[in-house]
Amino acid sequence: MKGGLGNIVRQAQKMQAQMQQIQEEMANKTVEASSGGGMVKAVVNGKQEILAIKIEPEVVNPSDVEMLQDLIVAAVNEGIKRSQAMMSEEMGKVTGGLGVPGLSGLF
Repeated sequence: MKGGLGNIVRQAQKMQAQMQQIQEEMANKTVEASSGGGMVKAVVNGKQEILAIKIEPEVVNPSDVEMLQDLIVAAVNEGIKRSQAMMSEEMGKVTGGLGVPGLSGLF
């Protein structure tokens, strides 16, 4: 019985190390999302950090700031969603698609 428990602990430690490595690698991977037919773009890394917002000049209309704000929110939210999906996919490779308790907050 002891050998089995020790093996489980070693496997868990290995998985934890792999997940830590993936999280570090995700900081260097990016996704891009857009709204308004590409008029507003958001670049997000694997840590769900917004790295850049790109706005085409023709969408900037001082009399309709609300539309621009909505396009920015939509692009950022889609970027974060794509970043989370990228992280979940990478973590799934380590966990074998298993739902590991306590890890859901990491990705």
